[in-house]
Amino acid sequence: MAHHHYIIHKPYGYLSQFIYELKRKKKLLGELHDFAQGTMAIGRLDEDSEGLLLLTTDGMMSEIVRGKKVSKEYYAQVDGVMTQQAVDQLKGGVEIGFNGKKYRTRKCEARLIPDPNFPNRTYKIRDERHGPTSWVSITLNEGKFRQVRKMTSAVGFPTLRLVRVRVGNIQLDGLQSGEVIEVESLDV
Repeated sequence: MAHHHYIIHKPYGYLSQFIYELKRKKKLLGELHDFAQGTMAIGRLDEDSEGLLLLTTDGMMSEIVRGKKVSKEYYAQVDGVMTQQAVDQLKGGVEIGFNGKKYRTRKCEARLIPDPNFPNRTYKIRDERHGPTSWVSITLNEGKFRQVRKMTSAVGFPTLRLVRVRVGNIQLDGLQSGEVIEVESLDV
């Protein structure tokens, strides 16, 4: 059986799943494209996050991509002007809460970046009256629940917008929000 693989730009406000059985109506990935039966998201982006998401019908490929050998890069817009000291703290690992316990994140790559000028999303983040913001790139080889958001908060700069821009060798590039591309394989 031939497997199907997809690269998508998950929009803000969508869940990284196809079925949601709780009472509130949620936007699901299946609304973006007619995916092959058995398609699953590789990893997750929470409802408030956006960016690169890989999907596949191949469970083994999902395991490979979710493994620690495949890095994931995120651009985070944070509240305030992040300092180099905060970036250095991120690089060395910070303590966050995970499953009701303290967890120290692994060392990672982090750097300040200029505003990547992503298109405005449907839900406004905030306006200039609330002070300046800045952007940081964080590259991880692990993925705990809301990890990037917890990391930036731990160093004093809460995340306002989070966009995953790379998984392994696959980049978001010019993919527009909600766009789906079917590919032969996922060369991560």
